[in-house]
Amino acid sequence: MAGYFVHESSYVDAGVSIGEGTKIWHFCHIQDGAVVGKNCSLGQNVNISNNVHIGNGVKIQNNVSIYEGAELGDYVFCGPSVVFTNDISPRAKYPKGRDGYKKTILRTGATVGANATIVCGHELGEWCMVAAGAVVTKDVPAHALVAGVPAKQAGWVCECGKVLSRDLCCNACKRRYIWEGISIKEEKKQYI
Repeated sequence: MAGYFVHESSYVDAGVSIGEGTKIWHFCHIQDGAVVGKNCSLGQNVNISNNVHIGNGVKIQNNVSIYEGAELGDYVFCGPSVVFTNDISPRAKYPKGRDGYKKTILRTGATVGANATIVCGHELGEWCMVAAGAVVTKDVPAHALVAGVPAKQAGWVCECGKVLSRDLCCNACKRRYIWEGISIKEEKKQYI
């Protein structure tokens, strides 16, 4: 027994690594060299290109293609029809190949809303949130909430997903955050 589920309508190429507890639903294609972690869920019509690395506990909703050059950390969420790119100036007549692909990194817990576009060559920080329909054209700091075309910061979000108050506190789970450079991080209590 493989320890993971692949629907009979999906294709998994040779040389793919899939973690235990992962579910790959209808009409998916996982290409050679891809790594999909444990306990992931890939919805209908998901394409994972060659050499893409996906962490543990990742949820990818229907109709998402993740192209070579992208790397998704643990607990990343991609809403339906999220678009990733890997070439900043593509030409059909002048293909660059993998050496021309720009790297795109989604850190632990990053969320990308439905129909958002992630232009290649950028990093989405831990626990950030990209609103539905946004177009990301630059790096997104950890815990930032970005929205619009192009995406601009609209606030800060907690690890639990709730928007933080002005004093960087979460009214839902009571986590508190402090400034760290251009971003924020969770304030850890010191015990003596």
